[in-house]
Parts: sequence; C-alpha cells; structure tokens
Amino acid sequence: MGILDFLRKAPKQPTTTPAPTLNGWMPMYSQFGQNIFASDVVQQALKCIVDEVKKLKPTHVRYKDADPVPVKGKLQDVLAEPNALMTQSEFLEKVTWLLLLNYNAFIIPSYYIWTDETTGEQRRQYAALYPIQPTEVEFVEDAAGQMFVTFWFANGFKTNPIDYRDVIHLRYNYGINEYMGGDMNGQPDNSAILKTLELNHQVLQGIAKSLKASYSINGVVKYNTVMDAGKTEKALKELEHKLENNESGFLPLDMKAEFTPLEHKAGSVDAATLKFIDDKILRNWGIPLAILTGDYNHEQYEAFYQKTLEPLIISFSQAFTKKLFTQREKAFGNKIEFLPKNLVFLSMGQTLEMINILAPTGAMFENEKRVALGLPPLPELEGKRYMSLNWIEANKAAQYQTGEVNVDVVDEEKQTI
Repeated sequence: MGILDFLRKAPKQPTTTPAPTLNGWMPMYSQFGQNIFASDVVQQALKCIVDEVKKLKPTHVRYKDADPVPVKGKLQDVLAEPNALMTQSEFLEKVTWLLLLNYNAFIIPSYYIWTDETTGEQRRQYAALYPIQPTEVEFVEDAAGQMFVTFWFANGFKTNPIDYRDVIHLRYNYGINEYMGGDMNGQPDNSAILKTLELNHQVLQGIAKSLKASYSINGVVKYNTVMDAGKTEKALKELEHKLENNESGFLPLDMKAEFTPLEHKAGSVDAATLKFIDDKILRNWGIPLAILTGDYNHEQYEAFYQKTLEPLIISFSQAFTKKLFTQREKAFGNKIEFLPKNLVFLSMGQTLEMINILAPTGAMFENEKRVALGLPPLPELEGKRYMSLNWIEANKAAQYQTGEVNVDVVDEEKQTI
C-alpha cells in the first residue's frame, strides 16, 4: 500500500479551525522554493551534507541511567527498512534533501493499535515511515485545542486533517515562523544567497563570452592592392579553400596577400576571486571547500561535523523520539538515536589507539576490532569479547582493598561478560 492509499484511508478528524498565530496570519504555507538548486555549487554543497547524513544508523535505544541499550523489535525493523520503496540510506537521503531544499520535511508513520493484555494499555505497532512532498501545508486545531495538519499534493490530492502528534516534522532554520522552518512564510529565505549566485553566474557568463569571442577571428589577411567587394570575397573564399585542404601546415600566398595571425587570449578570473565566490556560497551551509573537494584532514572533518552535521543529527533524533514514543515510553528512557559511527574519520593510528583504549574494558567484540581495521570478521570469533583482569567494578574497589570481597569472587565477576 502506497502512502497516498494510506492517507486516503485515514479516519476523518473532528471539525477544525485554523490554528492560532501570534501575528494573526493564516497558518497555510506553500512548499518548494528550489530556484537556487540550479547552481552546480549549491547542488555539490548540499550533496556533501546529504551524503554524510545517509551514513547514520537510526537506532532504538532504551537508556538505563546513562547507559543506552539497543532494543530489538518492530520499531527497529522499521528504522532499518522504512518502507517498501526505500532502503535506510535512501530514506535518510530523501528526507535530508527535502529538509535542505524546503527547510521543512514531513514524515508520516503508518501503524496499527493493539492492546497490551498485561497492562491494558493501547500501544502502537509501526509498519512504515513515509517522507512526503506536499505543495501546501495548513495547520488547524479542533475545539479542544488539539493541533492537526492538512497536506495538498501536486496531483491535487488533499488529506483529511492528520493529528500533528502523528507527523514527524523536521525544521531547518526554525526561528521566525511559529510552525515552519525558514522565513515568515515557511519558505527558505534565499535572498542573500541569490545575490552571490547571480555574481557567480555573471563571472561564468563573462568567461564563456570572452572565450567565444577570442576564437571568432583567427587572423587578418592584408591584400597589397585595391580590390572591390566582389574580388575581396572571392579572394577570401580561395584562402579558406587553401586552409581547408592544407595538410603540410604551410600556407602558400603570393606577394599580393599578407596573413597576420591573431594570438588567442581567453579572458580569465583570478583564482582568489573564484575561491572567494565559492567560499561565500559554501558558508551558507557551513561547508569548507576542503570538504567539497574531498581533500580534507581529520581536523577539518571534525569541524564540519560539529558545525554542520551534529545539529542536524540532534534535530533528527529529537523529532523522531518526540513523535514515535508516548510520554510513558519516553519516561522509561526510550529514544531514537542517529548513531554517527560511519561518520567518524579516523586514521589507522587513531583506529589502533581507539582499539587499545576500548579492548581492555571488554567494550569491543573481537570481530569489531577486525572490521575497524578493514579485515573480514571470522566465524570462530563471533560473539567473543575479551577484557583485562586488571580491572574491577568501581563500587567494589574499596571492599576489595579491605579484603571484604573474596578475590576468587571478584575475578569470576570480572570475567563475566
């Protein structure tokens, strides 16, 4: 079943009115201001972010104190394969493109409700996550003040009002509008970047015109005699014929004609100007030029991660957690974490240092060490972890020092993994 089929079957909600806004405007917003996407620099810049976000691993975890424990279940299955059309990385890629282009991204979870026989509580079983691409969005509320949202699509389809608590809504540059990311109209504010893109376009157009003009005339032929227009045209055709049929590289001319070649000098822009324009465009999304070209070091990637990627990862995690769990489930520590393991850029030396730090504590499986070093996992090492016996549980250290805990018992507990 596709997303539109799912939305068509959605139950009709109570009578609603436009949701209130502080400025008194109607909370209805159009989507898709993509005029800046025509620039190749913008496409390349946004792709840098998208390609990193698609490496994330959405994971259902349950925190026990400060310890996140992965939870296996239907929700994790949905996070691993969001819907029938998309893989996990394709899902993240599409959502990120929609967010960066429109400053808003909407995801509709499909689910069915079942009753827990033990507690009598109604719970959700998620089946899929669908990113949608509406052309218009309207926020409304019912008599009880509950928020709903209505979507219009390019094919004319309109949804019934959907409970906003059931919509995962990601917002980028959220600050001015009450409900949407972007400017007051819920649109990307591209006025500043458009000026820079126009400057970049003018530079490229100027180079192209200069290049074309420089090759339009190859030389000047001077005839040392007076000829009327007809004879001049005939002489030029004869010269062109000689040029076309010449194979030796030498052009024979009589004493009446004198050929002067013109040196080709295409107009150019200095490298500093081009770098300034590119940097100015890339700064709009917090992307260093080294990241765009792929010629970056660990420090540059770490700065890119902290400045640009980490805020997005936090937004994704909090938005998914807020809408996929009830208040009771969140109280028990359930969260959706977008783990950035595959984003970590480590040299071989740093990888070895990480293994040397984690391995003695039993925090790494043996096959994890091999994979981190680029080696294939071995079947005989499946599920095996080793740790140093020179460690003891922190809350039993004082008892061990005073002899209150038997050494054999402590060693046995330390070896238990």
